[in-house]
Amino acid sequence: MKSILLFVFFLGFGFSFGQFKNIINPEAIVHPVQKKYLNKIVFLDKTIPLDQLKESDIITATEFQEDKDLDIRIFMDNSLVNYLHQLDPSLSPDEFLKKGNYQFSFYVDGKLMYTENLNTGAGTPDDKKKKTTFRIPLLSSKNEDSWGRYMWMRFYLGNGGIDALEEGNHVLRIEIKPYLKTPALKTGNIIAAGEIQLKIPHKNIPEQQIAIQKIQANSGWKISSEKLNEEKIRILNRKIAENRFREITGIAVIKNEKLLLEEYFSNSGRDSLQDTRSVGKSFASALTGIAIHDGYLKSENQMLKEFYDLKQFKNYSPAKDSITIKSLLTMSSGFDGNDSDENSPGNEENMYPTENWVKFALDLPVTQSKPGKTWNYFTAGVVMTGDILDKTVPEGLESYAAKKLFQPLGITDYKWQFTPQQKPSLAGGLRMRVLDFAKFGQLYKNNGIWNGKNIIDKNWIKKSFTNYFPNDQDFEGYGYLFWRKIYKVGNRNFEAYQSSGNGGNKIIIFIEIPVVIVVTAKAYNKPYAHIQTDKIVQEYLLPAINNK
Repeated sequence: MKSILLFVFFLGFGFSFGQFKNIINPEAIVHPVQKKYLNKIVFLDKTIPLDQLKESDIITATEFQEDKDLDIRIFMDNSLVNYLHQLDPSLSPDEFLKKGNYQFSFYVDGKLMYTENLNTGAGTPDDKKKKTTFRIPLLSSKNEDSWGRYMWMRFYLGNGGIDALEEGNHVLRIEIKPYLKTPALKTGNIIAAGEIQLKIPHKNIPEQQIAIQKIQANSGWKISSEKLNEEKIRILNRKIAENRFREITGIAVIKNEKLLLEEYFSNSGRDSLQDTRSVGKSFASALTGIAIHDGYLKSENQMLKEFYDLKQFKNYSPAKDSITIKSLLTMSSGFDGNDSDENSPGNEENMYPTENWVKFALDLPVTQSKPGKTWNYFTAGVVMTGDILDKTVPEGLESYAAKKLFQPLGITDYKWQFTPQQKPSLAGGLRMRVLDFAKFGQLYKNNGIWNGKNIIDKNWIKKSFTNYFPNDQDFEGYGYLFWRKIYKVGNRNFEAYQSSGNGGNKIIIFIEIPVVIVVTAKAYNKPYAHIQTDKIVQEYLLPAINNK
């Protein structure tokens, strides 16, 4: 009887163990370096194909220079799909590719700094099914286009890596695991790891780049006499000079309606017209509110069918009839457009090459029957908002914006981006001086009043600064083309609504403190752009102006 039970036990054990056999045969492990360094990550200071790699090419220590090459070569004993199979034997190879990839963890001197579950689109399907070794450039003197370099930038510039790797000697360690999201996150054991000693050289920064910049005359603002924590600003300026914060062009802080701090970097100055990209979307919100107050629009609840014969456009459905201006302002119209999804038909990159951006938007299908429910960042919807305004207000949008918004604020030097029909594009690209963007922010902080004149109705600002997606876990909220953001300093939370644009550009209007902050930058399409601006605001500017 005991022998029968043992036989059944081992049979069951053998069946369970058999589930974890490879489902795809990986490539053969034949290279001598790979055999010796199996389940290791090795570091290289030049690009070397595997068939030419020698053990002597591997480096264990180096002086860290950002303009030099730094590669890693990962040696595994199996392919990714087979590792993922161990996490969930019930899935097919194609399901693994849709739901899993590698998880990278970066450590500096033994401290975990950053973990990234690599996007499932990174890497080719064939490589993930077969490959047991691959190369990733972390730094490239030739600006090699690679998901690995963007991951490195997120670690280094967006998640504390550059601060941990300060002047001196450090140990950088990288670990890789497989992960699956089904929908709970599962991670496997470490499949490769390696470390390198990095020497970070000293940087000599001239005092004039660290010193707080004196506010020059004729700013158009009253100058604040309030004190700020100068050491915080000096540290910030040093980090900008050391390229620890990158491609920052301007910073302005307004406190109690007075100019407290004004600084410029990267060959920018007070008269520079800053290209703030989607910051301009918030101007679409302002102009819509002004047009409603003037009676040219009845309300933001008006529907597209009141402005367009929707049956003339492609993919007509009755759902298009009920799309409102409000749903365009809140990025919840239901059009099949998502700028965060490169495969989305309505992605803005598909719009720009077309001859008519409004037609592009109206031709899109609708994916939900009722607008206002699901948020997706949708630039083409803001283009429609601009077109509706241009049709509705007297003498067109460009003239209306000048008379009703810019002239009352004393803004005379600005530059629109135009659509192919030579209409102002409210999708973004409106260029202004830093201090003029600050005027726009202060106008909202003043509940729509500037120099005693009511420019925007205060009820419109209240609607604009309302979070219409309180249950969305992916972000902190969205109003009428303004983002909601919570900055945290110590045990205090500072709620703000902000205009935000590619590159790390922000106009930040704080709700409970009398502060407006403008940061302009040109870190376009860089994965650290918004992270570094938020860090500048949260770790330097807010502590500097709230000393108490």
